[in-house]
Amino acid sequence: MSANKTLFDKVWDSHVVHKIENGPDVLFIDRHMIHEVTSPVAFLGLKNRGIGVLYNNRTFATADHNTPTKNQHLPVEDPLSANQLKMLEENANEHGISYWGLGHEKNGIVHVVGPEYGITQPGATIVCGDSHTSTHGAFGAIAFGIGTSEVEMVLATQCIMQPKPKRMRININGELSKGVTPKDVALFIISQLTTSGATGYFVEYAGDIFRNMSMEGRMTVCNLSIEMGARGGMIAPDEKTFEYIKGREFTPTGEAWDKAMAYWETLYTDADAIFDKELTFDGSQIEPMITYGTNPGMGMGISKEIPMATATQGGASSYKKSLEYMKFNEGESMMGKTIDYVFLGSCTNGRIEDFRAFTSLVKGRKKADNVTAWLVPGSHKVEAAIKEEGLLDILTEAGFELREPGCSACLAMNEDKIPAGKLAVSTSNRNFEGRQGPGARTILASPLVAAAAAVTGKVTDPRELMEEVAIH
Repeated sequence: MSANKTLFDKVWDSHVVHKIENGPDVLFIDRHMIHEVTSPVAFLGLKNRGIGVLYNNRTFATADHNTPTKNQHLPVEDPLSANQLKMLEENANEHGISYWGLGHEKNGIVHVVGPEYGITQPGATIVCGDSHTSTHGAFGAIAFGIGTSEVEMVLATQCIMQPKPKRMRININGELSKGVTPKDVALFIISQLTTSGATGYFVEYAGDIFRNMSMEGRMTVCNLSIEMGARGGMIAPDEKTFEYIKGREFTPTGEAWDKAMAYWETLYTDADAIFDKELTFDGSQIEPMITYGTNPGMGMGISKEIPMATATQGGASSYKKSLEYMKFNEGESMMGKTIDYVFLGSCTNGRIEDFRAFTSLVKGRKKADNVTAWLVPGSHKVEAAIKEEGLLDILTEAGFELREPGCSACLAMNEDKIPAGKLAVSTSNRNFEGRQGPGARTILASPLVAAAAAVTGKVTDPRELMEEVAIH
């Protein structure tokens, strides 16, 4: 490989099948993940054209978006959801695609099970009909969401036509303070860039903060890349990456592993590579974050006050409309606001480390009476670990119950909907009007902030509870 290349360039350029002059690149796709919502119409398109799936061994199907998170052994009640799940199973079976449906031991959220089983690998191109496909970039992969017509294109040709994004690098060095998690780092970046600040770019995250993060933490950061407008985000693979994927079901073994490692070890940005845009932040300046508006960019440190309209990037009228929807006011603190629901889960924070963090704060405490809490693991693997590690015992003792895997309350596509007007502290990725249910109000936060809210019944700085634990 020639010098002067970014990590993104190395992976992208090695997958270009054809360059269209003054047009998009034709990009080969290594892994295609599908679920029940964006695939039925794509398969219908194939059927209408009388063609099949070109590489069914590169396609992986799981049910997650509109699956129930209770009584998964029973028939799905919602007719639309039941039909979509049935169509996914039929399409997967017809085309010889591995299918992990409800009840399957490998079932779970698409962006959680991909890494768990070694489907996600460094240097790969990965697509899925879901915007948070950017999660897989944590492994040094180019991963992004696609639309239904593109799902059909990848099924038919294993390629996609994409204009090559510009390159951005976000550097964060220093040390994170107590109570600051990868979710807070991501929400901090989005608050600085706004929801459109990275539009047209593919982001590489670099610096001590990301190097020191666990793989699950890196997944959380890359997951939220899309929320600042980026096409995706990635982190250069290192020893942590290789250690994480080694020995997983779809990971190469023996000579194939050695050959893969020889390639993977070249996946870093060359010292003299140039980015179209570069940003640097100080990690020690980040505190636990919380959102106060109706997009992920409307976030701030939990100890701060809601900014005045003039201080925001957006128009004053839309800013005020957002606060009206949330029933908040400019200049007021978020601390002490009574909450109704807590949601721990989603492809952003539904992994075992998220449950460990949440449990560490609720241990020895009780769930607040005014709070309805939905704790939803991202997969059966996560669910099993919660039980094996004794976390479930602690959660049960504190008055919480564990649900079954799925996307759950992230997107109001299943039974887990936040009622109108109710305020939810959510570890998911989006807080748009109605995202978690018609009229629902969503505060995005980390598992620690969610845990603090769950046991106090109000917005609480988790550092206060962490101090209490340290004192005892």
